[in-house]
Formats: sequence, structure tokens, C-alpha cells
Amino acid sequence: MIERLAIIGVGLIGGSLARALRAAGAVREVVGCGRALPNLEKARAFGVIDRFTQDPAEAVRNADLVFVAVPLGAMRGVFDAIREHLQPETVITDGGSVKGSVVLDASAAFGALPPRLVPGHPIAGTEHSGVEASFAELYRNRRVILTPLPDTDPDALARVQTMWETCGAEVTLMSVAHHDEVLAATSHLPHMLAFGLVDALARMRENDEIFRYAAGGFRDFTRIASSNPVMWRDICLANREALSAMLARFGVEMTDLAESIRRADGDHLLEIFARAKAARDRSIEQSH
Repeated sequence: MIERLAIIGVGLIGGSLARALRAAGAVREVVGCGRALPNLEKARAFGVIDRFTQDPAEAVRNADLVFVAVPLGAMRGVFDAIREHLQPETVITDGGSVKGSVVLDASAAFGALPPRLVPGHPIAGTEHSGVEASFAELYRNRRVILTPLPDTDPDALARVQTMWETCGAEVTLMSVAHHDEVLAATSHLPHMLAFGLVDALARMRENDEIFRYAAGGFRDFTRIASSNPVMWRDICLANREALSAMLARFGVEMTDLAESIRRADGDHLLEIFARAKAARDRSIEQSH
């Protein structure tokens, strides 16, 4: 049982965690913290949190677990604000999607990495944001990656792992660097493609007609372009090395595809498409 959970950033991710733990009867009190007062008031009205404050230092007072769910660009400021107000036994974890950035911010803010810090990343979400978008089932049957550090307290790691498993998630342990490389390929790159495609089409002179006749495949592929722009700006900057490498590699693949189309090389196109189909079909089978 978590006696007092402090959630800094009560949006889709933080709000869904609170809802899931409440539904499981695994938390006694939830304290919310954020900059937008209307969002915090809605969170309390919805029963997601018990009380709120806009002061991170006040939010973490006497908390036994702190979950930081703010954009990556705001992470350092949160760590600075709470560092002098944590109990020795308080466990800290987060939902940031670039773990190298979180670790650097924590190290800079605390001077040394707290042994009860457990960096984490729930691989879940929607294109919507705000506490009104949160729901208790968000993490059910989804993966959560934890990236414990060499000096991470085993008890803190166990508590965070149990928290996510209580929400119905499957927990995987991974190194910080490996996490950032994997997510650059599987999450960050697809978002860049969706943002880039929609932006390019929107700037075309005939864009009204293009969007009018867009069918289901276009909507499915570009859904994530409705994601929070500030959050994705921060992700790009925080994971710029791994993401830049993936974009460069993808650019080579797109050039090869374009050249195959230009020279009407049907055999090579068929080879690419068949290889891609086989890879995706195999990944779907393995996920079931």
C-alpha cells in the first residue's frame, strides 16, 4: 500500500496512474501538483487526487512515493524544487521517455544520483492530454521500462516495479542507453514521420483537397501528429543523438525507395515490401 503518492504533473500519464492505483485499492492518499490550477481542480473533482498544490516542495512533503510526469524540459526544475524536501525513505520515479536526459537532470539537481531514484518509462499513451483524458486501464497489458542505475536501492526498485504491476503493466528492466536507442526507433522516429508528413501536406497549395480525401490509412498513420508539440520538442532535444542517427538511417532507406520507384525497379520494390510485411507480421505474432 502506498500511503501518500505525490504526482507532479496530473495529466494523461500521471492521472491514469492515480486512477489505476485507486481502482486497485493500492494507494491511500494522492497529492497532485502542477502549474495549471483549472487542471488540478478538475483532477480533484474527478476524484483522481485528494488534494493539490502548485508547489512541488509542498507536494512531496511526507510522501513515500513521488511520480514526476512533466515534460522533459521541466524535469530539472522539478528536481531542484523537491531536493531539500524529500524524506530519506521517499522513492522517486518518473514517466519521461528519454532516460539519459532524466538521469543527467537528476545528477545536476541532487549533486549525486539518489539511491531511491528509479527512472522509468510507461510505453503507453494517446494523442490526447490533460487529466480529462486519463483512465485507469491505460497501463493494462502495456509495457513499462525501468532503467535502474548501479547504485539504485533494490527496495526502491521493487516498490516501483510492484506499483506498475498493480496497474496491470508488464515491467522490463533495461539500461539507460539501450532504452534511449530503442525508443528512438520505435516511438520517436514514428512521431517525426507523422509530424513531418502532416506538416509537408499542410503547406502544399492543394492541402484542403488532400485532407478532404484522406482515408483510414492516412488517419491511422498520422493520428500521433495530434500529440503535444511541447512534449515532443523536448523529446527531440533530449534524445537528439539517437534520434538524429535514426532519421539519417531512415533517410537512406527513403532515398533507396524513391530511386527504385524512379527507375521502375519493380523487383526491388517487391523485395522491400515483402520484407517489411514479413517483419511486421512476425512482430504481431510474437506480441500475442
